Formats: sequence, C-alpha cells, structure tokens
Amino acid sequence: MKKTIFFLVATFLVATSFSQSEKYIAAMKKNIAEIDSALIKNDAARLVDIAASFERIGDAEKTQWLPFYYAAYCQVTFSFIKNDPASNDGIADKADQLLEKAEALEKSNSEISLLKAMSASLRMLVNPMERWMDLGPKIQNYSQDAMTQDPTNPRPYWFSGVSLKNTPEQFGGGCGTAKPQLDKAMELFGTFKPASDLHPNWGKQVCERDAAGCK
Repeated sequence: MKKTIFFLVATFLVATSFSQSEKYIAAMKKNIAEIDSALIKNDAARLVDIAASFERIGDAEKTQWLPFYYAAYCQVTFSFIKNDPASNDGIADKADQLLEKAEALEKSNSEISLLKAMSASLRMLVNPMERWMDLGPKIQNYSQDAMTQDPTNPRPYWFSGVSLKNTPEQFGGGCGTAKPQLDKAMELFGTFKPASDLHPNWGKQVCERDAAGCK
C-alpha cells in the first residue's frame, strides 16, 4: 500500500512539474514573439508591458534567469529607441534590478554582462562629458566580460562596434575603429546557435544595418 501511495505521489509530482514547464515555455515563447512584433511595428512603448510580463514569469518561476534577462532587455531597448536621456537613469535603475535577479541565478553569463554594459551606456548618455570617466571603464569591462564569457556570442562585438561608430573620431571612434568589431559580429552571427529556443538570438538584422553604414 505504501509503495502504491509513493508511486501515485511521485507520478503526480512529475506530471505537475511537466505541466509547469510546458506552461513556462509557452509563456516565454509568446513574450519573445511579442518583442519581435513590437519592434517590427515600431511600437516601443509595448516593450514596457512585455517587460512587466517577463518579470511576472520570473517571480513565479523563481529559478529561471531568462525571464529577468528579457525584462531587462525590453527596458534597455525601449530606452534606446525612446532616445530621451532625461529618463535614462530611471530605466537603467529598473534594468539593473532585473539583471541582479538574473545574475543571482546565472553567474558569469555573457548575455547578462552585455546588458549591464548597455544599461551603463544609458546612464552615460544622460551627460557623456561628465559621466565618461566613471562609466566608460565600466562599459568596457562589462563588454569585455561578455566577450570572454562566450567568445561565440556576436552581440558584444555588435555593441562594441556600434558604440565606436557613434563615438566621435577625435575620441577614438568612427567607422575606422567600428568596422572590425561589426565585421567580427557579422561573422559570429553566421555561425551562432542559441542554447535553446528561449535563449537570446537577437541582433543580426540590426548589426547588418550598422555594418552597412560603415563600408
């Protein structure tokens, strides 16, 4: 009788776990598709709602870092598209909180390090002349961490390239220094394979556009 009860309980737990996993995957795929749709429709404000949805998934799951990562990605992407430096610090604060949650679950991750660099860049754009000395090295360190943690990840090279492209030549930027990084990113995009359907796989089209502007 005890063996029968144990078997029934174990079966129930496995079935419940499987059901929760399927629900999580479906919710994540839906939200990832929503990001693509919002960007295609140029509906940046929608990204804030999608970020909130990802955060709710992360709070419910408790052991998954990807929901918090995507929530932060939506916040950062929204801010770059919005292009309102006065609001950058508040958005970066929220993104950093989400990245702290993601990093608590997934250490030394290239994708998380890249978003930390992007969030720090948002802060610097509030006042580049005053904030460069403090934030410039942090951005470079986060970017280098992202490259080191996963040398096959194209996104850190894209970000490095586009950052250099938008930096004045007198400060070491411009297409001359950006092109090698963008070319490296395009090379890696050609072979990059995400760990799963839920893992980050964005950036190729943006990189193509940025690289085309530096020929």
